Amino acid sequence: MTRQTPPEDPDRLLRAAARRLDRRRFLTGTSAVAALAFSFGLPGDQSRIGQEDEEPRPADELPPETLTEDPFTLGVASGDPLPDAVVLWTRLAPRPLEPGSGMPATGSYRVTWEIARDEGFRHLQRRGSAYAHAEFNHAVHVDARGLGAGREYWYRFTAGRWRSPVARTRTLPARDADPARMRLALVSCQNYADGYYTLLRHAAAQDVEALFHVGDYIYENPVSAVGGHRRYTDRTLPAQHNREPRTLADYRLRYSLHKSDPDLQAAHHAHPWFVTWDDHEVHNDYSGTTESLVRRAAAYRAYWENQPLRLPQPDASGLTLYRRVHYGRLAQFDILDTRQYRDPQAGSQWRQSLGAEARDPRRTLMGATQERWFADGLRNSDARWNVVPQQVVLSRCAFGTRGSAPVLSTDAWDGYPAARERFLTAVDQAGGNRNLVLLTGDAHVAHAFDVKRDFDDPGSRTVGAEFVCSSITTERDGPAHPADWAGLRALNPHMKFYDGRRGYTVITLDRTATRADFHAIDRVTRPDGRITPAGSFVTEAGNPGVHPA
Repeated sequence: MTRQTPPEDPDRLLRAAARRLDRRRFLTGTSAVAALAFSFGLPGDQSRIGQEDEEPRPADELPPETLTEDPFTLGVASGDPLPDAVVLWTRLAPRPLEPGSGMPATGSYRVTWEIARDEGFRHLQRRGSAYAHAEFNHAVHVDARGLGAGREYWYRFTAGRWRSPVARTRTLPARDADPARMRLALVSCQNYADGYYTLLRHAAAQDVEALFHVGDYIYENPVSAVGGHRRYTDRTLPAQHNREPRTLADYRLRYSLHKSDPDLQAAHHAHPWFVTWDDHEVHNDYSGTTESLVRRAAAYRAYWENQPLRLPQPDASGLTLYRRVHYGRLAQFDILDTRQYRDPQAGSQWRQSLGAEARDPRRTLMGATQERWFADGLRNSDARWNVVPQQVVLSRCAFGTRGSAPVLSTDAWDGYPAARERFLTAVDQAGGNRNLVLLTGDAHVAHAFDVKRDFDDPGSRTVGAEFVCSSITTERDGPAHPADWAGLRALNPHMKFYDGRRGYTVITLDRTATRADFHAIDRVTRPDGRITPAGSFVTEAGNPGVHPA
């Protein structure tokens, strides 16, 4: 696809592209949003990156000596590793909290990259060059290929006279390998204004093969001059952050703010990430049809610019984030997208008793295409563990009082009972014991659930386990036992664990069991929070369900 040089205002180009799209295509929703998000300035064919290792020189290349300030203020990242490849990311931003990040509105800078077997770069594996284009906010995505399976690597970037931090990444084992163990960190929900990312620095120090982020990487709420509940005394954030993002320029600034955090950078520098989004990357509780397509397109484009994801496909048929990853024969990961394709939430309240609208059998959370993809993948899986990283709680979580109609979240799977039934039917139809484990975020508290085949029947058989990580900061400091702790446990006997503090979870898979170690912090509103173990639970291979470790 040929790049075009845009005017200085990319939002104007988005609006112009929206006017050109046929109204009927708009109504198809997701494909129209993706087409709009990448309707201009898509970098040229980068399939040669990692083969010839050199992106073709663009006509608008700028002299390297014009980079007079350190452009690597947002650090580097890696993600979506394969047995022979990994995506390397950075973005040039000398002044990241200003509109434009201190970079020119047009033009491209050459950025060289290196990946080595050692931290000192004495054993260089690959090197090459790519270009940071103004059209994509000077982000760089390198699909570094030709790597060895199951290996640790270090990488860095250079632009002009400036060199990025050195970071570590890993490739996955070969598809036919039979590894004995995998460890991963599970995180979600990092509202910048609600506190410090101390938990991410703790996760950076964990000995894990990858970090899975299951949504709400940014939040759209305004952030005050003192950083909200961070209450800065040593800095003042620019006024443009104190408003809700709606345009591409706004969303770019919001990513700059989040990614400027040193603890977030530390977690990116330590591990490759697998990312998927939830709602706050666009707007609270949005669905595939309830938000302006231009706003969604701006948010989607900014998301891709700022994450270690591969280049969107040239036909722009969709910014497809659901994908399948194999950790040898030990585990198959089906990373879901339960936000982009969903029907709107039923009813007017976030929590309510479900009515006829919510129970409509046509309602979907994943969309028909993704549902078929999941069912086919589970049926054909040869993995010991079938792991599903996804956004919102699948297990029933009833609120209210015993004996009354259950009050349920309309935004989680509880609000889409027909969609959940199709999901569980797919598990049944896959046959055998699939050792199903769901890894979930969104709830801002930590849970462990037995996944029941029929949540209306407490005696129904258990078909899997669900581990829900708490938030990194969202909802600020919290107690281990919130006011509803006892009542929620009584109403939901399949709930085996509930902790109301902020936290993250380390998941360990081996040939006999999957273990979840929950970590919690006493406070995030100050940078000196103390992190302690909150609980450990296992689900055994061949014996679905959760019990204390």
